[in-house]
Amino acid sequence: MENKAAIKLIDKILNNLDKKGINTDTLIDDIKQLRTYALEEQIPLVVKVLRLTCEHIEENNSFLIPMLVDEEDDEEVETENEPVESLKYLIALIKNLNNKINISDLKEYRDLLNNF
Repeated sequence: MENKAAIKLIDKILNNLDKKGINTDTLIDDIKQLRTYALEEQIPLVVKVLRLTCEHIEENNSFLIPMLVDEEDDEEVETENEPVESLKYLIALIKNLNNKINISDLKEYRDLLNNF
């Protein structure tokens, strides 16, 4: 994203996830705010992913989409913080939309959220 306020908000969300985990009170409001920046910048993929993420967290009180795993990696590493790590990865992807891998991973998250 290009908007400096959006980048600052992404950093805030990532920092809060590190400190508090998935605290739905502030997290949902922050993601909705980030979505408004994506709307302003007219980035439909990010708008959709953030909407689906909000709905998912509201319904499940957590982020139950597993961390994306490289297809070359046969080993899946299970961690107790996987919901937090997976959500942090999704939010971090939005920071650099010039990276084709980030776009590809966002599309994969979109599909996983749609099919959940």
